[in-house]
Amino acid sequence: MEANAQNQIVRNELLTAVVGKREVSAVKIVEIEFPAGQKAPYHKHPCPIIGQIISGTCLIQIEGENPQILRPGEAFYEPAERPIIHFDNYSEKEPMKFVAYYLTNGEKELIDILPTEK
Repeated sequence: MEANAQNQIVRNELLTAVVGKREVSAVKIVEIEFPAGQKAPYHKHPCPIIGQIISGTCLIQIEGENPQILRPGEAFYEPAERPIIHFDNYSEKEPMKFVAYYLTNGEKELIDILPTEK
């Protein structure tokens, strides 16, 4: 690579996620598409997840945190064992697509649907 080419590379930091001390034996990468208006159930994951919105908009809210709206190109972090209140397609008209990176260590089930209080 020419020295000049290095000056043309643009790096944009999208997210720094502090996952704590954790042994990761595999990373499972999944592309997921939600139809318009699709809402994820109240849930949690046994491992941390890092991801990026590819298209559409997402309403994300981790229990104890404020809700956020994410747009294409924006990244997210879901901590292990923390309930997820919202991971919803924010649009009633357009699909949403995202890529999720599951930082696994032998977990078989990667999502735990939690009961909702009535």
